[in-house]
Amino acid sequence: MVEEVVSAPTPSGKAAPRGLGGLSTPRRLSEIDTGPEDRMPLLMGEFARVLGGGIVPGSIILIGGDPGIGKSTLLLQVALEVAQKATVLYISGEESERQIKMRADRLGVDPEGRARPVQPVKGLLLVTETNLGVMLEHVAAVKPSLLVVDSIQTTYMPELESSAGSVSQVRECSARLRELAKSSGTAVFLIGHVTKEGTIAGPRVLEHIVDTVLYLEGDRFQSYRLLRGVKNRFGATSEVGVFEMREKGMVEVTNPSEAFLAERMVNAPGSAIAVTMEGTRPILVEVQGLSSPTAFGNPRRTPNGVDINRLLLVIAVLTRRVGIRLGEQDVFVNVVGGIQIEEPAADLAMAAAIASSVRDIPVRADTVLIGEIGLSGELRMVGQMAARLREAAKLGFKTAVVPRRLRKAEPWPSEIEVVEARSVREALEKALIGGGRPAAEPETEKGKA
Repeated sequence: MVEEVVSAPTPSGKAAPRGLGGLSTPRRLSEIDTGPEDRMPLLMGEFARVLGGGIVPGSIILIGGDPGIGKSTLLLQVALEVAQKATVLYISGEESERQIKMRADRLGVDPEGRARPVQPVKGLLLVTETNLGVMLEHVAAVKPSLLVVDSIQTTYMPELESSAGSVSQVRECSARLRELAKSSGTAVFLIGHVTKEGTIAGPRVLEHIVDTVLYLEGDRFQSYRLLRGVKNRFGATSEVGVFEMREKGMVEVTNPSEAFLAERMVNAPGSAIAVTMEGTRPILVEVQGLSSPTAFGNPRRTPNGVDINRLLLVIAVLTRRVGIRLGEQDVFVNVVGGIQIEEPAADLAMAAAIASSVRDIPVRADTVLIGEIGLSGELRMVGQMAARLREAAKLGFKTAVVPRRLRKAEPWPSEIEVVEARSVREALEKALIGGGRPAAEPETEKGKA
């Protein structure tokens, strides 16, 4: 049960008006001006990529992520950059002005560790406040171009009797801030907490209120952070920006594929290179597979970075269609770098990594594998293949094993040798060194007996 306060009627007997302010007038579609969007440019290219090219005035953007992942640090860096040319109001309900100032001083050092002269930021104003009414008064007095609210779960309206962070408080406060953004043209950033399931805390309707929803993801034990766009009314969704968390703040990674492959061990069994698409950007990642005889009745299937259902599908195809015995093997699959692969284009690389570990034969070091696996053991084509191949060629890979084309399409890039395969068995023979034929089958516990 959630209590909601109904607006008191005005003396004229009508309810108090709610909306974006002013009288609305219907207009013909042909009369509406569709000029170019005047976005606020950002030097932080990875952040601008996810937003669609920059900050749109009058937009409201929600950023969520696990505690300590770097949400406040990233937005403070954006606020410091925008404050060089415009007025920014940073409202925090969780930290004092002194804490924010200490973080800003730490961020005022070059990411490479070299001291640099920091220009005094006159356009950034800080305040600690949780009362929405007082916050709106500050906005009316300052008239900022950018407003940062950290966080929406600590903001409350005194008119509602529920506590801050409740369903009604989060929904009403977000709706009022949306009205502020649309009526004044102020861009609003909201920081949202997440639940244990990884979704934004509070009502799901919060994601419908805002224009853009961004998630800052990453492993706590990894230095890389992925800023993923889930919803964007002003740009492409599923775009990803890659950052590295350092002592001096979040540093953008302009070539994430090279970073994810930096520690790769060449010609090691159980390693394959996949090319995944994150929005419009192809990223090369290393997929590792490991198999070992199980000591239990039911073998373990442990994925890290891939969906367990895709892993079970690949294992079933390898067992039934390729003849690799995995019923008595524990299988572990890991995606290096903490990235989460959600598309099926990495199925072939996952299968090659598992087969390479079982047969103890490495995958060719200069080969990438791209393709979706069907239940009959066939390979299926995936989208944006040309962009994937060009990215692999740019990083020095010589060969790509892909599904065989059955209909006309654009020609393959000439910078890389493309090897087409119709089935998983055929692809493994072309990808593994020596055709994938082991000297002897792997010894199992039953084989010993």
